[in-house]
Formats: sequence, C-alpha cells, structure tokens
Amino acid sequence: MHLNVYIKDQIWVKEYPIHYAGCDFTARMTVIRLSDDRIMLHSPCEIDPHIKKDLEKLGEVTYIVAPGSYHYFYVSSAQAAFPEAETFICPGIERKRADIEFDWILGDRPPRSWERDLDQRLVRGNKYIWEVAFLHKPSDTLILVDLVENITDQTEGVNWVLRFWWKGVFHMWNHPKPAPEYQLGWREKRAAAQSLEKILAWDFTRVIIAHGDLIESNAKEVVRTAWKTPLAHP
Repeated sequence: MHLNVYIKDQIWVKEYPIHYAGCDFTARMTVIRLSDDRIMLHSPCEIDPHIKKDLEKLGEVTYIVAPGSYHYFYVSSAQAAFPEAETFICPGIERKRADIEFDWILGDRPPRSWERDLDQRLVRGNKYIWEVAFLHKPSDTLILVDLVENITDQTEGVNWVLRFWWKGVFHMWNHPKPAPEYQLGWREKRAAAQSLEKILAWDFTRVIIAHGDLIESNAKEVVRTAWKTPLAHP
C-alpha cells in the first residue's frame, strides 16, 4: 500500500516531500472514510496512478478538502483524478489562487455531508494564514495542517535550511508550535484564542498534523502548550 493505515478502516495517511523557500521537509495527506463509506482527501498530495488505485480500493472519493492557506498545491491533481468529487477550500485560497475551481468554502460548521463524523472550526485572528481544524469524532482524532508543527530529532526528510530556521530563529525544534507564519501574524489574539479554546474543548486523544511527527501522547496538553502565545490574549 502507498497509504499507511492510521485508524483501521477509518483513517489513512500519506507522507510526501515538499521543497518550499529553500527548505526540505515532508507533508501529510489524511484520508478519511466517512460512516456512509465515502472518502475524503484532506490536504491531498499529488495523485499519481498508484495512489489513485489505492484510494479507489477504499471507496468512492467524494470530497477534496484544502484546509489551510498553504495546503492547496495538489488540489488540481486530486480533481483530475476524481473529477466527480466536490472541493472544499479554506477561506482566502480563492483570493490567492483564483485559478483553482471549488464548490464550497469551509466555515465553522460542518456540512450535512460529514457532520456525523467530523466537527470543524475556522481559526481566526491571523493576518498571514488561515486554517480550518477538524475533529474525527469516531476516533477522537484532531486533524490539523499548520496550527501545530512537530519537527524533532526523529523527523525524517528535513534539510539544513529548515533545521537552521527551526532551531536558531523560531526555537521550534523539538518544541511543537504553530507554523512560523502563525507566530509572526497573531493580530487579533482575542479572536484567535476564542477559536483555539473551542478546539481544545473537543475530545481528542491524538493529533494528525501535516508537518513533523504525529502527536499521540498527552495530545491536549501538547496542543495547549503549542498555542500558549495566542491563548494568552490581553
């Protein structure tokens, strides 16, 4: 399998390499089987013939989700592979990439299509980056992209450029934190804190993130500590 099982019969993940602003690291697509057996691609990777075949074995790919301001790069590839799927994007992507076709813009409330399985929350208050967080309710799994990054000594696929920035500048090597764009852009901390506190009120025991090692121990405390700055609003 080109996909790795994360929660049996419910969630799969696929890591893939990224080169951005001189940094080499990995990203992660999350594949979710909903209770009606339809398949969601969350932050899709490039869909080559091998991955397409693996996905088709799981069920009908019905939803393509671009959940954050920097997680739309392979939406077009997913759309080409699954032209009947509906595409949902994070607010703001429609302005950054007017060429990307989409059906819906994500918000604070899940659509009826997946409300039985997933909750969601749009995180407000940042001037550089937006994201919609998801909770997979059947498995108590929080699914993020850039709201927490967890790059450590054990993380594979990173180069010296990223290591320099993460260690020397942002002090987030071995310390889970939001992406640098978040750290530099908290503008309305009260609005951000309100969004993040609602996410922390969810019941979750593990976190799938796009960049770095998965968070599978003390998940809620790790996430709260990572969000310490925006949570400490005036």
